Amino acid sequence: MRVLLTRPEGRNHAMEKALTERGIPFMVTPLLAVEAMEDKTISPTEVLDADIIVFVSTNAVHFGTQALNAPWPSHIQYFAVGEATFEAFAQYGIHGHKAPDDNQQTEGLLTLPGLQPEAVKHKQVVIIRGNGGREVLGQTLQQYGASVKFWEVYRRTCPAYDAIQLVKEWQAFGIDTIVLSSAESLMNLIRLLPKEYFAWLQACHIIVPSIRVVDKAVVAGLTQVTDATAANSKAVLKALRL
Repeated sequence: MRVLLTRPEGRNHAMEKALTERGIPFMVTPLLAVEAMEDKTISPTEVLDADIIVFVSTNAVHFGTQALNAPWPSHIQYFAVGEATFEAFAQYGIHGHKAPDDNQQTEGLLTLPGLQPEAVKHKQVVIIRGNGGREVLGQTLQQYGASVKFWEVYRRTCPAYDAIQLVKEWQAFGIDTIVLSSAESLMNLIRLLPKEYFAWLQACHIIVPSIRVVDKAVVAGLTQVTDATAANSKAVLKALRL
């Protein structure tokens, strides 16, 4: 097994350490870049008026804290979609709740008692995310009677590469397993890859964080796809049978 790690720059450390400890060769090629953005549709004051704040990713925690430029109040209820996001809470003194270990995505988050209809009705909810995130969480909470606002604090882009040279490097290294942390990184990979190398990609084992991304990968023509059920290193290592 030779693994390609694709998280944004500086976000692959946990998997690098885990694979090194296990003697598994790997390469790191970020397929997603993340940068701060200013959302003028909502102010930090409005964010702090929330009863409930949901962070959809570690980037939401980091860039949200940066944009807020103030401590997170203790009277607000905080929720994290995944384990990695929940772990980022500690860095900023946030105490909150996370989605269940066996369903670390929006659907899992919505099973928590604190996000049931009777708990959110008439409450002010702010969902902190990147630009163009999923709408399921917000729509569901609105159906439950909550007032929902989005605070988009970062944008995702695809790093610039010489695609042919990049794929040749992957092949020369013997990459046969690719770990993707989001639907965006999957789509960036497919857009980046020259068509003549698609058969090679189909032969690779693709690890993705949710069934939603599995579906997108299958629609794109990939067949060897495994749902890790989360993007954290523990879930990925389990999907890799390590």
